[in-house]
Amino acid sequence: MAETRREFMKTVGATVAAGALAAGGAVGEPRAKRPNFIVFLTDDQGYGDLSCVGSDTVITPNLDAVAASGVRFTQWYSNSPVCSPSRAALMTGRYPGNAGVRSILGGHRTAPGLPGEVPTLATALRDQGYRTAVFGKWHLGLQDDNRPEAHGFDESFGFYAGCVDYFSHIFYWSGNHDPLHDLWENGKEVYANGRYLTELIAERAVDYLRRSRDDQRPFFLYVPFNAPHYPMHAPQAYLDRFPDLPWDRRIMAAMIAAVDDAVGTITAELRAQNLLDDTCIFFSSDNGPSRETRNWLDGRTDPYYGGSAGKLKGHKFSLFEGGVRMPALMSWPKRIPSQRVVDGVGAHMDVFPTLLRAAGGDPSAYALDGEDVMPWVAGEAEPTERTVFWEQQGQTAVRRGPWKLVLNGELVEGEPAPDTVHLANVVEDMGERENRASNEVKVTEELKAAAESWRAGIEARWRDEWKPKRDAKSRA
Repeated sequence: MAETRREFMKTVGATVAAGALAAGGAVGEPRAKRPNFIVFLTDDQGYGDLSCVGSDTVITPNLDAVAASGVRFTQWYSNSPVCSPSRAALMTGRYPGNAGVRSILGGHRTAPGLPGEVPTLATALRDQGYRTAVFGKWHLGLQDDNRPEAHGFDESFGFYAGCVDYFSHIFYWSGNHDPLHDLWENGKEVYANGRYLTELIAERAVDYLRRSRDDQRPFFLYVPFNAPHYPMHAPQAYLDRFPDLPWDRRIMAAMIAAVDDAVGTITAELRAQNLLDDTCIFFSSDNGPSRETRNWLDGRTDPYYGGSAGKLKGHKFSLFEGGVRMPALMSWPKRIPSQRVVDGVGAHMDVFPTLLRAAGGDPSAYALDGEDVMPWVAGEAEPTERTVFWEQQGQTAVRRGPWKLVLNGELVEGEPAPDTVHLANVVEDMGERENRASNEVKVTEELKAAAESWRAGIEARWRDEWKPKRDAKSRA
């Protein structure tokens, strides 16, 4: 069965060459008058791990094709350097603290998560008449009112915890906790032992597109892969593509190549159904590359440096650029010109208002922190200067114009201990190597005051609103 599936992926994925998407859909009128949406998300993939961004070891022809058919962002950000808050921002259009998810959520079956009263992109689009489905990693809670079906998704398949074994789909707790099986379909536990999860996610997404091809309603498809998050698993066929790489880079390249094939398989199905021109595709990662891999048997961690943030400083858990600046692509042949590289500052929380307005909805009807970026993505307007904030445990950061301020930044392996206040011009110095705080005193004072004020607001909302509700759910 596994061999048959790999042959299917190979055959269909091969139909999408590096430049195929740029040519648009097949001849004939598309069925959908409003755009379809597909949001692809990878897990712990660094800024430097796409060939269209400059990697010469990780080869991603299908994602390169998405970039060629539309826009590659150079300054797109996650709203958190860790999984659950980042995904909460993407789904809700809010800063994580305003969505009620500030830290990595538990994977046990009573773990609370994204509050049921917080609207998501799926609920908003479903209210606009869209079909909605998610295939992949959820990681926004396991209680009934936190699961995908409670947050606007008509169909769901995947796992709820932060990571699972790619073949057994078992989530291993650290310490002495027993392992849990974690694979679900529409809220019911299912089993697919031995199936490589990246391929399985793609297969389910393609099956959804085929089953619903006669449904005239537009769709929103959310495809959050767990790759290349640890455990580092890849079928031999993918490893064989990179025989000359060191082991850590080899398995990372193999896992991302599997994702790339999956994207190619799904976009090939869009082409076959003449939907490509009318489908807006967004791709990004949830946060920067991991710096460690966990021994699930005893909970210990070991250094792991397979992922690359390119020239950026930092990694997962860090508010320096390597933790939050993401590889990001958007394609919509009917509206977005091809072969564009844009430098405007965007963030995951912008996906909600951007797609909702493109669907004909009104983002102002929701309490959103994100902005509709489609006008400048499509080349219809210039990006506006904005202020974007982050928080992660004791760290706080803010970006305004070319300036990025990090307070209490986390130690980066191999670098000197960071200053308590670190200011960088990330347009001139994207690696944040030079601390300009002592030379740009006024900018530093203004951004520090803005960051501290914003963080105080998040802390107050968490203390007064979200934490009491979370504690009550945990006790229930």
